[in-house]
Amino acid sequence: MSAQESLPISPIRTLDKNGNVITSVGFQRFGFDCEVPLDVLRSLYLRPHYVVTAHAEKDEVEETEIEHAKFTGAYAAYQSKSIFHPDTQSISYTTLSRFPPVKLLPPSQRKRILVTGGAGFVGSHLVDRLMILGHEVTVLDNFFTGSKTTVSHWVGHPNFEMVRHDVVEPFMIECDQIYHLACPASPPHYQFNAVKTIKTSFMGTLNMLGLAKRTKARFLISSTSEVYGDPEVHPQHEDYWGHVNPIGPRACYDEGKRVAETLAYGFHRQDGVDIRVARIFNTYGPRMNPFDGRVVSNFIVQALRGEDMTVYGDGKQTRSFQYIHDLVDGLIALMNSDETRPVNLGNGDEFTIGDFAELVREIVEKVQREDGVEPVRRVNIVYKPMPADDPQKRRPDTTRAKQVLDWQPRWTVRMGLEEMVRYYKAKMIEGSL
Repeated sequence: MSAQESLPISPIRTLDKNGNVITSVGFQRFGFDCEVPLDVLRSLYLRPHYVVTAHAEKDEVEETEIEHAKFTGAYAAYQSKSIFHPDTQSISYTTLSRFPPVKLLPPSQRKRILVTGGAGFVGSHLVDRLMILGHEVTVLDNFFTGSKTTVSHWVGHPNFEMVRHDVVEPFMIECDQIYHLACPASPPHYQFNAVKTIKTSFMGTLNMLGLAKRTKARFLISSTSEVYGDPEVHPQHEDYWGHVNPIGPRACYDEGKRVAETLAYGFHRQDGVDIRVARIFNTYGPRMNPFDGRVVSNFIVQALRGEDMTVYGDGKQTRSFQYIHDLVDGLIALMNSDETRPVNLGNGDEFTIGDFAELVREIVEKVQREDGVEPVRRVNIVYKPMPADDPQKRRPDTTRAKQVLDWQPRWTVRMGLEEMVRYYKAKMIEGSL
């Protein structure tokens, strides 16, 4: 008898913006069913203590499995039981005993889908959803910012293929849909090699659009709110052309994405390529690189470690944050709709960075209390100089997404943050963060 069957479990309830319990993500729309149980998805990324420590007592293992089951229901059977040896700081990896269940689709409904940047933060969550839905998925990634571990639970599955490849070089494959997500997205990463970032945005998009033209595949490019720069219009709607510094330190990403959109519409008008443009606003969630310099991951990791939380500037600048499942819902809806204009995908709930830091601190303290951990001291919030060209206001006007996709975010920032705090906390306990 498993620990889940033998001992009572108090599942962690997640409520949406209307106070309803979230049990699944996705929906049936535009003839494409993307709804999957939340427990199944969580079993792939929320793994508290999923590494079994060598010589652990039976009670410890049972407690670990119960803690896991609070999130993932009865799906622990699909988890890796890798063994961590604390004395030598080594880990013995194993493959999953069984792949998570995927829908059995008839060939007429099963799509061949290429996801560039599929081992990254957003890409890996999209891949999880598409795989569970029963489609054939090929991931293209050069692992500059992505990691094999984000999609390793699918390696060997008949519907899955992972290819180490840089989209700056041409790539040939037969496919029905292309989600083009390949590009570093956090300032430290895209500024690390500015020329490479521009090449990825231009040459990578050119190559993937060429592939879409040849195979007649539908093409979705993940653009960004950064195309609006430091906006003079608030909130930002899709018809706003932006206010971008073309020679600043962030220009390699901002202008790279702007020219990628230009390319997409060039192929659309000239060659009839069926394009979709998603302008993604700040997104957060599990699998986010904790060291990528983004505000959400910075705040959570600092608070969990008991370090002071760093706010750049006076904390009055604003951002809006959407949870990863809402974004994946939006991407899939846009891909399968008939909308060829750019569409903002983001959450309209706006926070000052100072208020957001206080919210993160509060949620970290709540999770620690629930898990019986008393922090040594309350972390402080400290202020440092503002980086160059950092936008002062950022909030999407999502009217178009609501009208043409019938899409709007369901997850509250508080619920998403709590799930992300538990993810990072589990990573710290197992020693991988």
